[in-house]
Amino acid sequence: MHWVVYNIPPDVTEAQEGSAPRGGTVGLNDWKKHAYGGPCPPVGRHRYFFKLYALDTTLNLKNATKAVVEQAMKGHVLANAQIMGTYEKSQ
Repeated sequence: MHWVVYNIPPDVTEAQEGSAPRGGTVGLNDWKKHAYGGPCPPVGRHRYFFKLYALDTTLNLKNATKAVVEQAMKGHVLANAQIMGTYEKSQ
């Protein structure tokens, strides 16, 4: 997982390049860092999914991974959205 951000306030409508959405909590990515890890695929085109969930609660978590966030939000999802981007690395 390249990036995990949760507890983004409902009034946030954008994120600035290079930073997490205002007020959000950055969880642990696959490299055990509280940061965004950009695309780094082997040669070829790869897909990257950005998922956003509206919840009816704030998650009381610290240092959460994607799996922990997904488990904690079960039963609290009001709506969700997803966008897919691609990145291609030449040889």
